[in-house]
Amino acid sequence: VQLQASGGGLVQAGGSLRLACSGSTDTFGSYAVGWFRQAPGKEREFVAAISWRGSNTYYTDSLKGRFTISRDNAKNMVYLQMNSLKPEDTGVYYCAVDLNRGLLGYCDRVGMDYWGQGTQVTVSS
Repeated sequence: VQLQASGGGLVQAGGSLRLACSGSTDTFGSYAVGWFRQAPGKEREFVAAISWRGSNTYYTDSLKGRFTISRDNAKNMVYLQMNSLKPEDTGVYYCAVDLNRGLLGYCDRVGMDYWGQGTQVTVSS
């Protein structure tokens, strides 16, 4: 599975961005997908994940209410809508897939099977 993240950019605090993750194969729709981010000088951290069907989602507590993950399996796409952005949301955002984990397993970034290349999000104050 090849993943490609896109949609990042420079935005002012309080603004919004929608990130997109595209999967290379039709089997992309068979797996949960997660979003992670890495701020400068920090470890990569879990942001959100969505089940293969899209019926269940999972967020890191600090981002609930501002970020929304969704997917369109017909298009092999997963999205991350980010609202009310803050400077501390700045970082490189990655999508990832693990072929064997359930949704809650995505909270641990270690050992994910596939990563996208990342897209830079910069929030100015």
